Amino acid sequence: MYRRATAGVRSASTSLTRLSSSSLSKIASTPAASAPSAPILNQNRSRSFSSALRSFRVCSASTRWSHGGNWGSPASLRAQTRNSAPVMERFERKYASMASEHAYKDILTSLPKPSGGEYGKYYSLPALNDPRIDKLPYSVRILLESAIRNCDNYQVTKDDVEKILDWENTSTKQVEIAFKPARVILQDFTGVPALVDLASMRDAVKNLGSDPNKINPLVPVDLVVDHSVQVDFARSEDAAQKNMELEFKRNKERFAFLKWGSTAFQNMLVVPPGSGIVHQVNLEYLGRVVFNSGGFLYPDSVVGTDSHTTMIDGLGVAGWGVGGIEAEAAMLGQPMSMVLPGVVGFKLDGKLKEGVTATDLVLTVTQILRKHGVVGKFVEFYGEGMSELSLADRATIANMSPEYGATMGFFPVDHVTLEYLKLTGRSDETVSMIESYLRANNMFVDYNEPQQERSYTSYLQLELGHVEPCISGPKRPHDRVSLKDMKADWHACLDNPVGFKGFAVPKEKQDEVVKFSYQGQPASIKHGSVVIAAITSCTNTSNPSVMIGAALVAKKAFDLGLEVKPWVKTSLAPGSRVVEQYLDRSGLREYLNKQGFQIVGYGCTTCIGNSGDLESSVAAAIEGTDIIPAAVLSGNRNFEGRVHPQTRANYLASPPLVVAYALAGTVDIDFEKEPIGTGKDGKSVFLRDIWPTNEEVAKVVQYSVLPSMFKSSYETITEGNPLWNELSAPGSTLYSWDPNSTYIHEPPYFKNMTANPPGPREVKDAYCLLNFGDSVTTDHISPAGNIQKSSPAAKFLMERGVSQTDFNSYGSRRGNDEVMARGTFANIRIVNKLMKGEVGPNTVHIPTGEKLSVFDAASRYKTAGQDTVILAGAEYGSGSSRDWAAKGPLLLGVKAVIAKSFERIHRSNLAGMGIIPLCFKAGEDADTLGLTGEERYTVHLPTTVGDIRPGQDVTVTTDTGKSFVCTLRFDTEVELAYYDHGGILPYVIRSLSTK
Repeated sequence: MYRRATAGVRSASTSLTRLSSSSLSKIASTPAASAPSAPILNQNRSRSFSSALRSFRVCSASTRWSHGGNWGSPASLRAQTRNSAPVMERFERKYASMASEHAYKDILTSLPKPSGGEYGKYYSLPALNDPRIDKLPYSVRILLESAIRNCDNYQVTKDDVEKILDWENTSTKQVEIAFKPARVILQDFTGVPALVDLASMRDAVKNLGSDPNKINPLVPVDLVVDHSVQVDFARSEDAAQKNMELEFKRNKERFAFLKWGSTAFQNMLVVPPGSGIVHQVNLEYLGRVVFNSGGFLYPDSVVGTDSHTTMIDGLGVAGWGVGGIEAEAAMLGQPMSMVLPGVVGFKLDGKLKEGVTATDLVLTVTQILRKHGVVGKFVEFYGEGMSELSLADRATIANMSPEYGATMGFFPVDHVTLEYLKLTGRSDETVSMIESYLRANNMFVDYNEPQQERSYTSYLQLELGHVEPCISGPKRPHDRVSLKDMKADWHACLDNPVGFKGFAVPKEKQDEVVKFSYQGQPASIKHGSVVIAAITSCTNTSNPSVMIGAALVAKKAFDLGLEVKPWVKTSLAPGSRVVEQYLDRSGLREYLNKQGFQIVGYGCTTCIGNSGDLESSVAAAIEGTDIIPAAVLSGNRNFEGRVHPQTRANYLASPPLVVAYALAGTVDIDFEKEPIGTGKDGKSVFLRDIWPTNEEVAKVVQYSVLPSMFKSSYETITEGNPLWNELSAPGSTLYSWDPNSTYIHEPPYFKNMTANPPGPREVKDAYCLLNFGDSVTTDHISPAGNIQKSSPAAKFLMERGVSQTDFNSYGSRRGNDEVMARGTFANIRIVNKLMKGEVGPNTVHIPTGEKLSVFDAASRYKTAGQDTVILAGAEYGSGSSRDWAAKGPLLLGVKAVIAKSFERIHRSNLAGMGIIPLCFKAGEDADTLGLTGEERYTVHLPTTVGDIRPGQDVTVTTDTGKSFVCTLRFDTEVELAYYDHGGILPYVIRSLSTK
């Protein structure tokens, strides 16, 4: 099919024709309901159709989706143009025409309103009359509906639909399908480079003589600025304001760029700093559950550039984290290639016992699922116990999908979901539409009716009544410890060898105490002393029950005379402004304040390492000793070094337990047998004395959490921050690049780009830049942490007047390709076989034999016009998906990666950047073939893309006479199209640049 579209001369008009079916499937991903797309077009299609497509993009970009009521919806708040009635009429006529051509036009069905009329049209799964659908997990039905709606037999094919229908058989065979999410969500760390790419694409389109304003997201994109706030100030009423002022001072340049993007791009909503955490804002406000766009209905689904995007799965919205390249592709209407996943059915029975929190449940679930093994799978929860879990409880479990390894932990929509939608301000009419659509399309669970048995890959079951209070740590989220066993487990950790559950502290040093003076008061710390206690993260601050529970613990403790020691760095960072409102209404916020848990900001803080410095005297007391202080936080990750460099023991706990451990001042305590402290009456106070009952918590929640709070918090979400409002940003649709900026820089991907696709590029006599073994991760390829003083990136910054104290991290400088290219393969632990045992970010420049930094060696090869390749072992590119792990090698001049095997997302990212991924044949690798990496490599690919096939054999020869056969890992025709154009972004540019 692709070959038919690419035959003949490569010209701008041919390019558009080749991509016309792609454009149609872009339409299928727009907020205008992913309108039905036509079959692939022949090359003799007239330009009038292209004009229609452009008209469609204009009107679809401004289609609104409303929550109902008088407050702003995500769509109505987007910066976008409004449409005239004639344009809408033209769209409706074209929509009707395309619907008649759609492969599944026969199942396009009307959804009636109970009061008369209709909500709109939808693709009806029951109308397929296929008995296999009834046994499909609900999460797979969402994939099926998307495939049917977006089926153009090019990007999404009828074969994709059949694979999903036959899920019971195909899910065990690692088959790939194309999936188009309904929308994309970003946070600011990953959002900046995405906007940089879009801005530079506009310049490229202009340079090609076309309208740069054609470059806009084709699906709704929401960017929440939440990752830049740090806890520099705590334990004061003005801590939040001071932290925000510092946040703006540090990030003024990045924020100004984001603010420019919020007005320059249509179909994009930027939520300013101080509004909340991306995942909680998504849950409370951005999540649609069902889109009704232009009278067309379809399920909400989302991919995000943060791994905890999965929190939205608690709302019955299919969502998970992806890399930046995939997110950009999804924004621009391109399909995601994904392995059709297995689905683990997790049955929940019974109800939680008195005193057990949702956090205890999620830590238990995490441990069970990590043990079972769910990497790359969906987990779908069901059973009678579902009715006992609030929506917030479900979201807490879904949020931690990355910690138990699943792609997502999915909770199908039921009555609990509908009640939550009403609570959070969605209108009755909207909720009625959602329920009607999901019931009609067999995607709604009604536990009052007999349940159809569904098929799962494997089955798990948990009796909720067996869940016990617990925490997790000291170094991994799935190392759960029952609260009653915590003291014994802590002492075992002190004894054990260094590892995930060990610190190897000699017996004679386990009682060591370090005394110091804190603001003139005598103080001391020892092993297990709590120095950070943080109620933070999306995981738990979305849940009113545990937040109210924490406030009640604070109040009861204060009433009895207990207070947190002043040297413990306590903080409260809610996930949304609603938390502040219901804490105020309950009258309990003052007690959190009295215990030092004043609000420090609304964003990701301690959980991602933005915990700020410890007070100088506390830090000095720890420095130079072997003391192992502890942090206790209500977050989702506690890896060593993540929370704070000086807290070697980090425990995840529910917000009420965070307060309790802060009061106790140590994790070395048995709460059942030992008192937390002594009350003002001289009596011992135990945890049971300050722990609220479930009934107490529920009563306060019912009184305090109101729909009006969500409405008031979100109706002015884009205007509620004065510092953001005062921020100056350009008003142009093209970005004015500052050549002196070290944060934002125009990338070189599209320099000298022409209207004609470059076609396959010759890889001849290429040098090996790096020769790796197994398990090279994206952290090795593109580290996100500190910039080492001796690195090429540091040299670059210092030459531009940036002092070492202002280096920041690679992660914060992702908007500058010059920094990131220098940071590629800059991990200090990288092992390159060319270095003969030396560890570090260096390699050998083969022509001269010199040892150079990877960047310097790559620069020499590029200057000399010499191609490079990378040799690698198994699982190349494993770890967190990272766009710069593919962008960086491209900028270094890497043309191909020859590996034993690839991590799936990284392989697709390489393909998306136009780098050739090749796999050694089974049983072979560089070592077995006798390759040293000192050879020169020629990849024998056909010179015409029409002669290349996904997965074909490719011969590679060397200048030493060796020859071997690899498998070409362009896995789909679409990936070949990307390669033909030099990458996914040039592919899109050319599709929009024909006049």
